[in-house]
Amino acid sequence: MAKLVYALNQSLDGYVDHEAFAPDAELFQHFIEDQRCVSAVVYGRKMYEIMRYWDEDQEGWEQAERDYAAAWRAQRKWVVSRTLTSVGPNATLGEGDLKASMLKLKAETDGEIEVAGPGLAGSLTELDLIDEYRLYIHPVVLGGGAPFFTGPRPPLRLVASEVIGKVIRLTYVPA
Repeated sequence: MAKLVYALNQSLDGYVDHEAFAPDAELFQHFIEDQRCVSAVVYGRKMYEIMRYWDEDQEGWEQAERDYAAAWRAQRKWVVSRTLTSVGPNATLGEGDLKASMLKLKAETDGEIEVAGPGLAGSLTELDLIDEYRLYIHPVVLGGGAPFFTGPRPPLRLVASEVIGKVIRLTYVPA
């Protein structure tokens, strides 16, 4: 049975904004390897629409960007949305009861399923389905935006920390 892992970049003050900070070369390489290793990714609509950027090659990409795009395109994706009617290549649009579909996905998958998007992660946290939280903390203060945790904060226990480039990754499990 797979575990659901919520992993996302955030500012020092707890906000998520893909335009406010970018990974350095070391962290970007970490994300390339992460995409290659996870069994699947579950996206909320907003995060999926942001990540669709990687569906098409962009002029001027460096090798690392091409490597990430290749890993992202190969990754199995599930998209949770009440408004989308279709999704792109190698993606499945989730339907029905969120808890039941996530429990089924976990049971049918080995390894790790990454959860991408704070709104979706908040819903899965409320359903007590997140097995691990990975906070990639960037040395930036945003002062506002979308919070990493969108609902009640679950009681957590720190199990690991790691410096990756200029970022600290903190790994927590439910306490």
